Amino acid sequence: MRFLILSLFLLLFSIPSQAQWLTRPRVQNNQNFDKAPISWGYYFGVNSFDFNFDYQSEQRDIEVERSIGFNVGLLGNLRLSEYVDLRTEPGLVYVQRNLLYAPDPRFENESDRTREVASTYIYLPLILKFSTKRLNNARPFVTFGVATATNLSSNEDNPDDNFTGQFRTKTNPLFYEVGFGVDLYLYFFKFTPSIKGVFAIGDELVPDNRPNSPWTENINQMASRGIFINFTFQ
Repeated sequence: MRFLILSLFLLLFSIPSQAQWLTRPRVQNNQNFDKAPISWGYYFGVNSFDFNFDYQSEQRDIEVERSIGFNVGLLGNLRLSEYVDLRTEPGLVYVQRNLLYAPDPRFENESDRTREVASTYIYLPLILKFSTKRLNNARPFVTFGVATATNLSSNEDNPDDNFTGQFRTKTNPLFYEVGFGVDLYLYFFKFTPSIKGVFAIGDELVPDNRPNSPWTENINQMASRGIFINFTFQ
């Protein structure tokens, strides 16, 4: 994941550094592509998520073991002006995280120290995209947005909790996101690599039924945060 992020970062920021190459007159592909009031596309990519915890009292932190997930979805883009677009990117996001707890005398088995948190989000963002002037066949941009999500794996309404091995989260978290990328105008289509950070708004934890739970008692707030690397085709 770090290698992918670094590679994309170098790709995006090497473009402005090649100013002479970009400003030299070249044949432009798809010159009228961005003039369409509405355009469509699709994307796929990878993600990495963890949790940000706010604790009730000072104790050893819960460790989050992350893994690489995937994203896939559609794109709808509405042109507001030459440099501003309003877009939505509804999609499916799969995330896997493991929570590793510190030893606690209330744990009956060693396996009680680990909880798997698998999340399958239907992710629905609304995004403002701010682009620079097109430089031959490249156009950098930044994005800001908010999103609602439905976690199909939340188990919020499940009566079982961690005492029976079930970690529960809320079904409908809200997120905000910031990102950047570059539109690359190829001969037949537009290809866009991008990277964005997404951050949950509010608490996602559903506490255990017993107030003295070693899994949830000390957690005041638990919120997701993650990185998306997407590749979009239009």
